[in-house]
Amino acid sequence: MRSKIAVCLVLAAMFVAAAQARPQSGQGNQQGKDSDLPTVQEQNAAATAANALIVQINAAMDSKQWQPAEDLLKQLIASYPAVWRYQQALGNAQLNLAQYDDAVQTYTNAIKLAQAELDAKSPGADLQSTKLGMAQMFTNEGNVYLKQKKTDLALAAYTKGAEISPNPAVAYFNICAVEYNTGNTTGPALDACDKAIAADPNKADAYFIKGSMLFSNGTMDAQGKYLLPAGTIETLEKYMQLAPTGAHAADVKAMLDAAGVKQ
Repeated sequence: MRSKIAVCLVLAAMFVAAAQARPQSGQGNQQGKDSDLPTVQEQNAAATAANALIVQINAAMDSKQWQPAEDLLKQLIASYPAVWRYQQALGNAQLNLAQYDDAVQTYTNAIKLAQAELDAKSPGADLQSTKLGMAQMFTNEGNVYLKQKKTDLALAAYTKGAEISPNPAVAYFNICAVEYNTGNTTGPALDACDKAIAADPNKADAYFIKGSMLFSNGTMDAQGKYLLPAGTIETLEKYMQLAPTGAHAADVKAMLDAAGVKQ
C-alpha cells in the first residue's frame, strides 16, 4: 500500500525545530553557539531541496518506478531519519522490489518512530493518522512474511495491525484468509472472520470465507445427511446478496445446492 508524502511536512518541521533550538531573548549570551544554528536562508534551502526530493519520490512511486523511489527515499532519510512516514514509504518501495528482509527492517524502524510519536502525544500531532500508518505498516509486514511463507509471523503482524487500526477490517480479513488457507476453520479463524465482518459488513469475501469454514465443519448424521453448523446458510446467502456475480459465486452456489437450498 502506498501513500504520497506531504511536501509541506519538511518545511514545517524545520521551522518548528529551529524556533525551539534558538535561545529566547534574556537567556544570556551563547558565546558563539547561536552562530552554529542554521540561518533562515539555510533552513529554506534545505527544505526546498527536501521538498524537491519528495516531488521526485511521489512521481517515481506513482509510475511504480520502485528502484529510483528507493534511492531517492534513502537520500531523504539520510537528512531526516526520525520521520516515520519517509521510512514507511521506503518500506513500501522495498516490498515492491521484493527486498523482503530490508522491508521488514525498515517497517520495524518506522513503527518504533511512530510509536514514539504516539507516546509523546505531541500537541498538534495527528495521532489518528499515526495509528493508521502503523496499522498499514503492520499489515504490509504481514504481507512480507506471507511471501516468505512465515505464516505465524504474518498472523502476528496482522493482529498487531488490527489492534491499533482505526479501521481494522483489512487486518482482520487478512487473518481470516490466512487461517482458512492454512486449514484452520474453527476458534480464532472464525473469530477473525466475524471481526472482519463487524468492521466492514459489506465485505463479501469475508462472508465467503466464513461460510466455507462453517460448511467444512459440517458432520454426517446416522442417516447420511450432512448437518451444517448454525449460521452457515445465512452466511453463504449474504455473500450472494452482496456479490451475486462475484469471483466466488459459483462455489457458494455449489455449497448452497449441496445444502438443499433452492435459489
